[in-house]
Amino acid sequence: MSQLTNNLMQVKQRLELAAEIAKREPEEIELLAVSKTFPARNIEEVMHAGQTAFGENYVQEAVEKITSLAKLRPWLVWHFIGPMQSNKTKEIAEHFDWVHSIDRLKIAERLSVQRGEFPDLADLQVCVQVNVSAEESKSGIPLGEAEALCNAVANLPHLTLRGLMAIPAPNPNQNEQRQAFAAVRECFQQIKAKHLNDLGYEFFDTLSIGMSDDMESAIAEGSTMVRVGTAIFGKRDKISI
Repeated sequence: MSQLTNNLMQVKQRLELAAEIAKREPEEIELLAVSKTFPARNIEEVMHAGQTAFGENYVQEAVEKITSLAKLRPWLVWHFIGPMQSNKTKEIAEHFDWVHSIDRLKIAERLSVQRGEFPDLADLQVCVQVNVSAEESKSGIPLGEAEALCNAVANLPHLTLRGLMAIPAPNPNQNEQRQAFAAVRECFQQIKAKHLNDLGYEFFDTLSIGMSDDMESAIAEGSTMVRVGTAIFGKRDKISI
């Protein structure tokens, strides 16, 4: 068994144990393998070990990998999880299945129009990113503004609003990790309950929280998708296509 396959199995075991402790079903939590800076051959290896969903942060790097793995496209689901510049939205709209990092209406509107230019593609699945730790260096909107942005995104064609994403400030204290994730969960649940029967909210089911160092805390607080890179692919050095 290769190192990457072994790493993937260990992460899945962590996920299953965390779900058991939280009295949840492991099937409720999707594992997103964050492959940014790692080469396409690593993605292919992990795919053959059973992983199909991959997350990328850098548009040019990601598009090169998506193109080089075109023969595997029917089996792969590509998630864009990094901050977005307006001049990169066309490529994201063309190549990705999901976007987790919507943090302003202008970006969502551009993605909506540009996704519509590819009629053979399904709607782009999108999450609104919230900045739960109020870090100036992080993308995302304050929790108090999340509902208004969700409402606006829900009305756009060619996009399907799926939920919220957050990247809390790194914190080794598990109780404090859980407090940050709980705040995002409460915001998500409030929006979901308020708009349960509203158009545009039919698929509002995703809480994209938790990474390699805090996935257990995120799962305990209701994560439906954990974004794990280092624990699968190893320590990042430099971008390698």
